[in-house]
Amino acid sequence: MTTQQLTQQIKEKKSFLCIGLDVDLNKIPKHLLADEDPIFSFNKAIIDATHHFCVAYKPNTAFYEAYGLKGWQSLAKTIHYLNENHPDIFTIADAKRGDIGNTSSMYAKAFFEDLNFDSVTVAPYMGKDSVEPFLAFHNKHTILLALTSNEGAYDFQTKTLGSQELYKEVITVSKTWKNSNNLMYVVGATKAEYLAEIRRLIPDQFLLVPGVGAQGGSLQEVCKYGLNAKVGLLINSSRGIIYASNGMDFAEKAAEKAAMLQSEMEAILKEML
Repeated sequence: MTTQQLTQQIKEKKSFLCIGLDVDLNKIPKHLLADEDPIFSFNKAIIDATHHFCVAYKPNTAFYEAYGLKGWQSLAKTIHYLNENHPDIFTIADAKRGDIGNTSSMYAKAFFEDLNFDSVTVAPYMGKDSVEPFLAFHNKHTILLALTSNEGAYDFQTKTLGSQELYKEVITVSKTWKNSNNLMYVVGATKAEYLAEIRRLIPDQFLLVPGVGAQGGSLQEVCKYGLNAKVGLLINSSRGIIYASNGMDFAEKAAEKAAMLQSEMEAILKEML
């Protein structure tokens, strides 16, 4: 999917919501546990109920890898279902990969060719030869960890390196990499005050913003500093939507939460753009 297609979908749905499919078998409704594939059953119900309100889905691969081969098969079935039924929706493999050349190439093939995700999250710590193999894929996107929402982000990411903080150095240097036009960036919602500076460095790139809702990030603050002329934001919510209920009405309640966020986003777009 191209960024132009993603932007068009945002305009049509008046939404820049991304829903995280982080499935924990200890949290899903108990009646699903009797199904042959409870993870896929849960995801399918969430997707069917919420796809009208979002423009992206983001499975965190750890929640599938934890269940071994069956979990990976559930992930494959989920992305296949999305691609078959909702090809206009942007898909993100939240895998946070990061290794040297040949290994990165294999990770990229796994997510872009075998599973056919539109994008994958990547850690930049090992530098350009760990990221450029992902960037080589046409109409696929590499979402670089820039400034994350966790408390430990202050351990390294905001430390000054030379004349600027490390996260700014990561962003600045990444723009020099081959096919850097395929880059997007992760910026945590709990770091909203940093977004103005980040937008100065990358005014046109898409930002994936986790941390709104359960982690305490403010949608209004993120949009105030992070929106650009083409919106340029994907706001992720996981637990606040998918675990809105653990009863028989779980999909209906997830849809209600997604609809509330979409409505807020529509109002923000009218006000700010």
